[in-house]
Amino acid sequence: MRWRILLALALAELLAISPWFSGTAAASELRLLWGWDPLRASWITVAVQLGFVAGALVSAWCNLSDVFPAPRVMLVSALLAAAANWSFGALVAHGPAAALTARFFTGVFLAGVYPAGMKILAGWFREGRGTALGVMVGALTIGTASPYALRALAAGERLPWQPVIQSSTVGTLLGAAIIALFIKEGPFAAPAARFDIHQAGETFRNRRLLLANAGYWGHMWELYAMWAYLGILMVPRYDASHSGFIELLSRTQWWAFAAIAMGAFGCLAAGVWADRDAISRLRQRSNVTIAAMVISGLCCLVGAALVHRTDWFAAVALVWGFSVVADSAQFSAIVSEVSDPRYVGTALTMQTATGFALTAVSLQAFGWMLGRGHIREAIASLALGPVVGIWAMWRLKQLSAAETSA
Repeated sequence: MRWRILLALALAELLAISPWFSGTAAASELRLLWGWDPLRASWITVAVQLGFVAGALVSAWCNLSDVFPAPRVMLVSALLAAAANWSFGALVAHGPAAALTARFFTGVFLAGVYPAGMKILAGWFREGRGTALGVMVGALTIGTASPYALRALAAGERLPWQPVIQSSTVGTLLGAAIIALFIKEGPFAAPAARFDIHQAGETFRNRRLLLANAGYWGHMWELYAMWAYLGILMVPRYDASHSGFIELLSRTQWWAFAAIAMGAFGCLAAGVWADRDAISRLRQRSNVTIAAMVISGLCCLVGAALVHRTDWFAAVALVWGFSVVADSAQFSAIVSEVSDPRYVGTALTMQTATGFALTAVSLQAFGWMLGRGHIREAIASLALGPVVGIWAMWRLKQLSAAETSA
């Protein structure tokens, strides 16, 4: 039963999360339409990130995923996210302010899809939780990458960007249908908890939880900047006014999709590895996150050196895509295991809220450097995240070992 739930939940997440980069995949055309440089265009993605943060903070503050049934929270959020995503496509012609408002609310409602899904999964899996979360985050990664594939298909057929928005909206509605029909709470789900406003602050009071989140923050500094700008990095000398732009767009969007989708294999491999040590799960999960961040951090530096050699950079991007998100599910698994079992949903929501708040900073910093031609410096700067993340997870390993000895 639990594996059927995992399959349904993974498919629902894949479909429901597809609006996330639907605007980003159309950023090249929207830059031309609005006359924006890369820094201003980063707001197409940043608006979603900030909306997600706002939605996640409200959810955590009100303990929504712990007070109300998580499948219900997930279903309502998916339906509202579909409406907001459709509104974005309709409002682009009215100017960037209206369109970005729709992107913001898309992020607000997606904040009820992702963390609630993780909480549901934690209620079905005690053993094999790392693998299960790896499968779900891997599906989410493919869903995140899907707008790039949709844009590549549309560009290949010389279609405008609007079908990307329409397709991702339909996908979200299909995800909502799967949630309504097949998703329910598991046998290990904690009973509905009372509202406790102080639980949101546990992120900073619980030392093990704080270190796990610090590792996650380092991971997030790198992740969304890489995902959002990968298509642009593959053709740094071109823009939407180039005569061969459509053919170029189709090719690079396929590469971006392939590189990001490689993360699904990374998530699965990391999950299987993390569950191999049943005695010391925390230590094993920490090892997995450290290994993934070492590889992705090196990819930042190698990618910076090779960014102007498109074929070589594309090869590095595949390895980078595999490793950059491989550790994501394990950070969630650690948080679900070191937080108060009654408020796992709140802890996971606070983790994602704080992490996504940081992505707004990294996306803006990256866009600022890219707009000034500092492409190599921008890519190399992403390695700062893995450095911080490795330190935090190493400290968590030491703390766990000391507590075990005591």
